[in-house]
Formats: sequence, C-alpha cells, structure tokens
Amino acid sequence: MKRSNDPSAPSEALFNWYPGHMAKALREIKKRLQFVDVILEIRDARVPLASGNTNFDETIGNKPKLLVFNKANLVDAATVKKWEAWFLKEGLPHIFLNCFDRPSINKAISLARTIVEDHHKACNPEQSSHVEKLQLMIIGLPNTGKSTIINVLSQKNSTKVADKPGQTLLQQWIQIPEHGIALLDTPGVMPPKINKVVHALYLSAIHAIPDDISDEQDTAVFLVKHLLSQKVEKFFERYKLDHNESDVDQALVKIATVRGCLRQKGVPDLDRVYKLILADFRKGELGQTCLELPPLPKGSVTVPGIR
Repeated sequence: MKRSNDPSAPSEALFNWYPGHMAKALREIKKRLQFVDVILEIRDARVPLASGNTNFDETIGNKPKLLVFNKANLVDAATVKKWEAWFLKEGLPHIFLNCFDRPSINKAISLARTIVEDHHKACNPEQSSHVEKLQLMIIGLPNTGKSTIINVLSQKNSTKVADKPGQTLLQQWIQIPEHGIALLDTPGVMPPKINKVVHALYLSAIHAIPDDISDEQDTAVFLVKHLLSQKVEKFFERYKLDHNESDVDQALVKIATVRGCLRQKGVPDLDRVYKLILADFRKGELGQTCLELPPLPKGSVTVPGIR
C-alpha cells in the first residue's frame, strides 16, 4: 500500500488487486440477473459505505436489492441507529445483522421477499404478487460474510469459509427448500479502484484486501489510533492500556510487552504486534466500534473533535 501522512487524501495507486476471476465474476453476475428475483449485497457494518462497490450498481441496474450489513454486533448500538437513519433517509432497503444470528438472517430473507413482492405489485398491479420460491443472488466484497450467511441458512457447510479474501471462485446455487429459496453464491468482487488512502485502510482492516497486498503496519497503526481516540473500553482492557494513553507508539510498545511480543533483550517485536492487532480486530476482540460515520448533510461544517 502506498503510504500517506493524511489518510483522507486521494491516492493514484494504493495497490493493484483485481484478479481476473473478479472481472469474470462481474460479467457472470450480469448474465445471471435474469434468473434471480432480488440481490442481497453483503457489506461490513463497521464500514457501511467503503465496503460497497459502485460496479455492482452499474451491473445490476434496476433489479431489486437489499443491503445487508453484517457484523453489526461489532458496532455500538448508537452508531448502528445513526446509520439506519441515514440509509432510511436515502431510501435504500437495508438491514443490520450478525451473520451467526439465525433469526436475524431469517428476518433479512423475509424482508427480501417483501421487496420482491412490492416490486411485482408495482409492475403488475392486476396480478398476484406472491412469490412461491424466492431466488436470491449474494454479492459483496471478499470476507464480508457471504458464505457464512449461506451456511447458517442452509445449516451445513454449503460453501467454503476462510479468513482469507478470495476463497469463493465460482458461482453456485444452494437450494434451501424449507425456506422456499434458492441462493446464488458469487465470488467476492473488489472495486477496481480505491480513491482514498483511508478507504484502503478500512478494507485492509476488515480483511477484504489480503495482508500481503496491503501494509500491515499502516493498517494496525491506523486501528490503534482510531481505538485510542474513540476510547473503546474493551481495547484498553485487552491490552492493559492506561485510559489516558493517546500516543500510538507508546501503546504499541505496551501491547508488545503485555502480549509477550518481544525479541531478545526485551526489544518489542512490532511486526508480531501488527499481526496480533489485526487478528484481534477481525475476531471482534477489541470492542464495538465503527470506522466510518454517516456523511454529514451537504453544507454542514465539520468541527474537529465532534465527529
């Protein structure tokens, strides 16, 4: 990843990770739209906008879509409500959930069915809008939880799940008769271009971008800075940090000491610390937080320290 002192700054070439199978997957998605009733776009609730892909909107056109924000259990409830209000105002059908909570996933399927039936009713008011068998397509960035959602719904390992981006390489149908649905799983597809350094950091943090493509140091330092500034209690507890701590470098040294990431003569092994922080964040061990907040209304003034 190309480093910058200003994470909000645009970058011309942060990294190049758009494997050929992703371009192919996007073409296949377009071909198979005719066979599905609704799209479920899975995103990460910790970065609701950055984990989207504008290429999806261009590809699926007017096909009904439900935004599913996974890992909402890793975000504080107050921030989830702010995002829900923002997406409601934008008129975008959505649901925030935890992919391991089956009732929440069932609710998402029910909402998807309602969206399809409302769409049918609007297009053909004189005909029945009831959908006997719902055919859904699952799309999203790598590592947002698409395969896990399918496996929880089907109650079996229908798809391969791994903490590594890019595991699903082929599209496949999964039949779930008890729910009256069929799911078309698709490979994770990244945006071909990331416009801001901070967006690349977001996607690296949630592991949508592989660590060997991004920079673990940049991402870990970014996370520590965020968690310190937000005073996330579980983060301080896990690494036994002083609640007044605000210096990133000092925090990294303390984490190395507390977690035994040391070389000979007690020298901090920061490479191990970076890996540890990323692993803990991705497992939800560092507390509830959201890296991205809803956009301010046009014309609003951002006051430092308030937002």
